[in-house]
Amino acid sequence: MENLIALLVAAPLAGAALLLCGGRRLDRAGHWIGTLLALASFALAVPLFTDLLGRDAEHRTLHQHLFSWVPVGGFQADVAFQLDQLSMTFVLLITGVGSLIHIYSIGYMEHDERRRRFFGYLNLFLAAMLLLVLADNYLLLYVGWEGVGLASYLLIGFWQHKPSAATAAKKAFLVNRVGDMGLSIAIMLMFTTFGTFAFGPVLGAVGETSEGKLTAIGLMLLLAACGKSAQVPLQSWLGDAMEGPTPVSALIHAATMVTAGVYLITRSGAIFNGAPDAQTAVVVVGAVTLLFGAIVGCAKDDIKKALAGSTMSQIGYMILAAGLGPIGYAFAIMHLVTHGFFKAGLFLGAGSVMHGMNDEVDMRRYGGLRKYMPITFITFGLGYLAIIGFPGLSGFFSKDKIIEAAFAKGGTEGWILGGAALLGAAITAFYMTRVMLMTFFGEERWRKAPTPSPAEPSVEPAAETRGEYTPPHPHESPKSMTIPMILLAVGSVAAGGLFSLNEAFVKWLEPVTSFDHGHPPIGASAITTATIVVMVLGVALAYLQYGRKPVPAVAPRGSLLTRAARRDLLQDDFNHAVLVRGGGELTRALVQLDHSVVDGAVRGTAASMGGLSGRLRQVQNGFARSYAVQMLGGAAVLIAATLLMRGV
Repeated sequence: MENLIALLVAAPLAGAALLLCGGRRLDRAGHWIGTLLALASFALAVPLFTDLLGRDAEHRTLHQHLFSWVPVGGFQADVAFQLDQLSMTFVLLITGVGSLIHIYSIGYMEHDERRRRFFGYLNLFLAAMLLLVLADNYLLLYVGWEGVGLASYLLIGFWQHKPSAATAAKKAFLVNRVGDMGLSIAIMLMFTTFGTFAFGPVLGAVGETSEGKLTAIGLMLLLAACGKSAQVPLQSWLGDAMEGPTPVSALIHAATMVTAGVYLITRSGAIFNGAPDAQTAVVVVGAVTLLFGAIVGCAKDDIKKALAGSTMSQIGYMILAAGLGPIGYAFAIMHLVTHGFFKAGLFLGAGSVMHGMNDEVDMRRYGGLRKYMPITFITFGLGYLAIIGFPGLSGFFSKDKIIEAAFAKGGTEGWILGGAALLGAAITAFYMTRVMLMTFFGEERWRKAPTPSPAEPSVEPAAETRGEYTPPHPHESPKSMTIPMILLAVGSVAAGGLFSLNEAFVKWLEPVTSFDHGHPPIGASAITTATIVVMVLGVALAYLQYGRKPVPAVAPRGSLLTRAARRDLLQDDFNHAVLVRGGGELTRALVQLDHSVVDGAVRGTAASMGGLSGRLRQVQNGFARSYAVQMLGGAAVLIAATLLMRGV
């Protein structure tokens, strides 16, 4: 079975090479080729998963060594794969949800003339993500890490004729480079500390390493995770990434790219367990981000950007759980998997709504769509119930466990983290209910001409006053789009219950991640009750604000917090003021320093030597009498020196 591991990566990689290099002759069949190779990778994953299940828990790690990549003295870098319970979980999620997104894209991208290239990029993304989670060493993981960054750049900016898409792709690429520097520095520190990159030797030697070195490595790994998983302070690219086609949003924001940081921290758990300061930094980043993303999601009228804020928040829950150590590793991955189902379903549902609404994304121009799109409404609704933690659905089981684990941290820190997680659950229920009500309930606002807004210069008031506005005709999406949505809705409903049955998921991951039940200061039933109560409060508040009142065509000015949330809590303003403008000032200061000090010292030395040489040249004037006088003076000096030395 070990020989099948490389084929998991090879199948989508071959698809990417074929579709991107095959030319226009593959335009008619390109989408089928890309989809079949994604399904082939999933088909290979199933027997590997079955084989692991048939083994004892201690023998569920398979290795496949392909070749030595860089064998130079003590520097040994191998292309080798490791399949264990953790990587197998990711493989099933990536290939399973990724294949459904490929199928969905057949209908969604049907009329795009560059559809073959799009499926080539999707295959490249899957291959890079699979390489990332299957690598048996950090250096090969870094190759997959960079491959994911490249593929995300190509997919986010796929509609490159739109300046906003090109800008968003560049922004995602640049912000992720900051995080990637953290990973590269961490790998260098690992090699200087452990003499290897392989997971086994590195993680096995943690107990023999100083806490200071482990803290440095852990903080650099956290920086890398912040970039890929859009955590504070490297979260600014996520909302803009919605400029890509909706299947891209589902792929990046549900099962693949944003989960890479959670995988990195969980895989490196031994390092963080040995570095309490780095572990504390992880939980702080997770807690701050889960609230940051939730607040941003409350103020967005763009349906995809509201879901992007939700993704940021839910990944924050996972990072928080991963920072809790053995108490939370398994629950972080469990929530990651359930989130893969319901968030992919929500994004695909949003794409289905856009498909039936002439690509309109403003929820203030939706309303009453449930009777026109019944399948989209039901599947989106099940994803909505799962993400808010409705009892019995997937999100209820996974998020509730993270909240319990946060309280189990103990002391004041436990109460703070648990309180933040509960507050995040309430805000999640509010903004997701808002999305549900504005999209599928209430007045059919799309029948009216859109009201011009200063933020929308493309809307021409003259056309509206002349009565030229043609309302969209909402309709259900084709089966190629609705079938993946139905399957994801099934996962949104059932996955959490299956994972929690007899702690099956925890026991599956325990040999890799270890597990500690923890002891929250209050009972599990009390925490569950509190979680349900805050969820109900969030739903009720959203209903009072958006269910009982007409939704205005133009967003009201709102409070100071609302206006800040619409601008992503001023994250771009902060980056511009501190990094862009501050970086510009620093650059100008360095240029001035270089010009005045460095170049000034060089120019000053050159001028001094020039002046000295000029004076020396005056001595050589070409007159014999001058040379005779110099010889006489020199002889006098020598005689005087000789007499003085004899006198001494």
